[in-house]
Amino acid sequence: MINNIKIVFRLLMLFKPYWAWMVLGIILSLITLLANVGLLALAAWFITIMGIAGTAGISQVNYFTPAAMIRGFAIIRTAGRYAERVVTHEATFRQLSALRVWFYQRLEPLAPAVLQQYHSGDILSRISADIDQLQNFYLRIAAPLIVAFIAVIFYSVFLIRYDMGLWLVEISLLILAGVLVPLLVNRLAKKPAERMVKTKTCLRTTAIDSMQGMAELLIYGAQQQQIEKIQQLSQQLVSDQQKQATLMGFSQGALGLSANLAMWSMLIITIPLVSSQQLSPEMMPMFALFALASFEAIVPLPLALQLLPETLASAKRIFELADSKPVISEPEQASPQPEQLDIVFDQVSFRYPTSDNDVIKSLSFCLPQGNKVAIIGESGAGKTSIVQLLLKFWPCSGGSIQLGGYDLSAYHSEDCRRYFSAVSQQTVLFNSTIKRNLLLANPDASDEALQQVCRIAQIDAFITSQPDGYDTWVGEAGLKLSGGQAQRIAVARALLKDAPILILDEPGEGLDTDTEKKMLDAILAYKPDTSILLISHKKAGLDRMDEIILLPN
Repeated sequence: MINNIKIVFRLLMLFKPYWAWMVLGIILSLITLLANVGLLALAAWFITIMGIAGTAGISQVNYFTPAAMIRGFAIIRTAGRYAERVVTHEATFRQLSALRVWFYQRLEPLAPAVLQQYHSGDILSRISADIDQLQNFYLRIAAPLIVAFIAVIFYSVFLIRYDMGLWLVEISLLILAGVLVPLLVNRLAKKPAERMVKTKTCLRTTAIDSMQGMAELLIYGAQQQQIEKIQQLSQQLVSDQQKQATLMGFSQGALGLSANLAMWSMLIITIPLVSSQQLSPEMMPMFALFALASFEAIVPLPLALQLLPETLASAKRIFELADSKPVISEPEQASPQPEQLDIVFDQVSFRYPTSDNDVIKSLSFCLPQGNKVAIIGESGAGKTSIVQLLLKFWPCSGGSIQLGGYDLSAYHSEDCRRYFSAVSQQTVLFNSTIKRNLLLANPDASDEALQQVCRIAQIDAFITSQPDGYDTWVGEAGLKLSGGQAQRIAVARALLKDAPILILDEPGEGLDTDTEKKMLDAILAYKPDTSILLISHKKAGLDRMDEIILLPN
């Protein structure tokens, strides 16, 4: 319970910049609600009194004032409902936008060291589904609860002025339908709702695994097993959704029953009051319809408390990841501005937290600005870990790394990475066109610049042979491309950034020796003054290096 209160308070603090929108939406909702109740109650009173006047032959009746009030209530209800929808949805969209930016700002420093502990499908669920679920917090949970509470106060003040018995009946049934039933629904919905969040995450993760690993599943004949897993998760999700739908049906039925009981109870109570002339006859239908209309305030409450467990579970998952501590500590002072960009490794050692052995042990080398250095070694020798350390994705376990005469820890990660352009072993391509994937490195690059870097990467001929050329879609994670083609597009993208230091981590992966040699020769000719760190287990391009460093196994 305490944790849930903390989550709610934290959400409110995140949404604090939009409190004006939120309060305005609540005020408009309240005005619309009261206008609707006033419209029905006054209309019932007006119709009744006009009928009585007609039956009694009374000719002089002031029907202008109540008729004008009825029209006023109708206009307020219509305009208020429209304005309330606009304002509450605007507030919700602004909240979601701010929440996405806030979450990304918390997420970015965690990559890749912390995020690699999570499955990509799980992260996707938190970024998309869990944040989308939080749109319910204000729109369908907080606002209806606040409006209902304030509306009940207005109802109470109105009824107590006439008779305490009317108020007791009304408040008792409102508490039954607006508090007890929603709390029961909340209690029964808690476990299915929390399970639904986990099931959706597992289902999305499994679907992503199936798409990305379709080739392997087909090769090993494991597609049926994967299909059965998806079906099992789907059945679990449908089962929980059916339970939620059943609870919703129960709550709506209980609410409708309570509303009708309130209406009939008002009639039963007002009959003796009218008979004893404590109330005039036209008040009887007014109170009956007032009671019926007043339940509009609590109609959203069962859904609100039913959505609450799922919304809190989503918020908990978001905060859990956002509160993770980055492995890199950023300096408090501004990053230095080096005149030279020499790289110096001084007795650097590194060990992953999950490993008992050093991946890199007492490594020392120097890459002067403009020089070309190759680091070679077998798989597992720590070549890629050197890139991770240079880009400040991981801190050194021992020793130090200097960039431009300053310790790497003195640089903010964002500032440090501006000096580097890297090609990693794991090529990342988005489900878009080749051109858009290239422009990620330099959004302002011209078509001529794109073609130039692609020619250097030995991929221009393939691109121009496609019907759509540079507008060819690469598919999910570059599915429509071979490994070598995707790698060369990654090389072209790195060249497009035009950074002073170029890191090539196995740039020839998936390429034949001749193509790899041509590409490396073209890169060296294109970047004669750029510092290049070549990481490879092949011999291509080594004859053009100023220094070769062999890493032991």
